[in-house]
Amino acid sequence: MKTGSPLYSEILSHLLTVGGFLLAVFLIARLMSEKRQPGNTMAWLLVIVLIPYVGVPLYLLLGGRKLRRLVARKSRLSPVPSDATTVTTAAAAGAIAQALVRASGCPPVGGNAVRFLTSGKEAYAEFERQIREARHTIHLMTFILGRDDTGRRMVELLAQRAREGVKVRLLLDAVGCILSSRGFVNPVRQAGGEVQRFMPVLMLQWRGSANLRNHRKIAVFDQQRVILGGYNLASEYMGPRALKKRWRDFGAVIEGPAVELLNEIFLADWCYASGQSVDTLHAERGTPVIKPHGACELQVVASGPDVEGDALYEGILSFIQEAKRRIWIITPYFIPDEVLFRSLLVKARTGHEVKLVVPARSNHPIADHARRYYLRELQKAGAQVLLFQPGMMHSKGMIVDDRVGLLGSANFDLRSLFVNFEIGVFVYSEPEVRAMRAWAQELIVHCALMTAEKSSRRRLLGNIAEDLSRLLAPML
Repeated sequence: MKTGSPLYSEILSHLLTVGGFLLAVFLIARLMSEKRQPGNTMAWLLVIVLIPYVGVPLYLLLGGRKLRRLVARKSRLSPVPSDATTVTTAAAAGAIAQALVRASGCPPVGGNAVRFLTSGKEAYAEFERQIREARHTIHLMTFILGRDDTGRRMVELLAQRAREGVKVRLLLDAVGCILSSRGFVNPVRQAGGEVQRFMPVLMLQWRGSANLRNHRKIAVFDQQRVILGGYNLASEYMGPRALKKRWRDFGAVIEGPAVELLNEIFLADWCYASGQSVDTLHAERGTPVIKPHGACELQVVASGPDVEGDALYEGILSFIQEAKRRIWIITPYFIPDEVLFRSLLVKARTGHEVKLVVPARSNHPIADHARRYYLRELQKAGAQVLLFQPGMMHSKGMIVDDRVGLLGSANFDLRSLFVNFEIGVFVYSEPEVRAMRAWAQELIVHCALMTAEKSSRRRLLGNIAEDLSRLLAPML
C-alpha cells in the first residue's frame, strides 16, 4: 500500500483520532483521581474536552499536581528531630500544630533562635557572612540564581569555599534557573562543589511535569544554621547596596533543632535530583549535635507534589479558622481557593480584623487581574486591603492574634498552595510573632488603602481581563 494513497491517509487519520480520544479519556481519569480543587478540575476538563488538540498536550506539559512515585521514592519530608526531647508540648497541644502533624507536617520543636531579615541589603550580607564562616558544609537550594552581580558574587563565594575544602551542594530549579544552571555555575563544579538541577524539562529527562517547580529557598550552613524565606539569589531580591527598585522581601536566620528538619528536606530534594543515597550523605559527618539556641517554638512544613497531603494549605486554613481577633496576610500574589476565600469573608463579616498587604502592582499582570474580585469582595466584607506603593513587594507572611506566625517560600495563591514544592515555618512564640507584626507595620506605613475604580471604560476592560484571568488562574 502506498503511503500517499487516500486509504492510507484515512486509516492513519482514524488511528490518530482513536488514539487522541483514548489519551483524552486517560487524562480525564487521571485528572479526576488527583482530588484537585473543583475550579481547577473544571478548567482542565473544559480545555481537554472542548479543544483537545490544545488541552491534551498542555495538560501533559503543565497538568500534573501529585506524583505518587515521587512521594514513594523520596525520603521522609516530615522528619522527627533526633533528640526527641526537643519536641514541644505547648505548641503540640494547639489545634493548628495538630492539624499540621496529621497532614504530614513535622512536629513542632522548641529551643530555636530566630532573627528576621527585612531588607535585600541585610539578606545579602547574611548570605555572604554565612558562606564565608561555614566550616564543613553548605547546602543551598534556590528557585532563581540571577546572571547578574548578585548571582556572580554568590557563585564566586561558593567556588572559593569549595576550593578551601567545604562541601558545597547547590540545588537549582531547572526552570527558575534556566539561564544560570549550566556554564554559569561551572566555577563551583570546577572547585569541587556539586551542582544539581531539579526536574529538568527535556523530554528524555522527565520524571514528572514541567509545571511542578521547586520554589523552596533553604540554605543550611554546617547543619547548624538556616536562612529561609522568599529571597532568591538575584539583584532584584538582594545586593550589597540598597537599590530604589529592589523588591521588598522577608526571611529569617534560624538556629536550633528546627535546622535538622530543614536540612533533611534539603537532602530529600538533593537526593531526588542527584540520585545519591540519603544514607550516604548522613554518613559523611554523622548526626550533628544541635543544641538549643533560644526559646522559640517552630513547626516546619513541606508542601508540594512530593507530599501526600496539602499540609501547608490545611495549616493556613486552620490558621484562619482558629483566629480570635485578627488575621494579617502579606503576599505578592493573592489568588485563594474558594474555601480559604469564604473563610476570610466570614472572619471579616464577624468583626475580625482582616488585613491584606499586597503590592499595588506586581510583576505578573494576570495575577493582578485575577486577584481583583477577591480583594473587592473582602473589602466589602470589612477587610482592609492595603496596597504597597514603593514598588514590587515579594514578602510572604501571616500573623494571627499576635500568637502564631508563618513565613517561608509560599505565596497565597493556587500555584504555591497546590502545585509548587514549597517550605513553610510556623512560629509559636510571642516575642518572635510580635517582631513579625512590627515588620508588617513597617510595610503598612508605605501602603495605601485600595479604592474603587472610577472610569467606566477602565471598569469594562478591567472586568473582561479580570474574568479571563480568574478563568485561567487554576491553570497558572
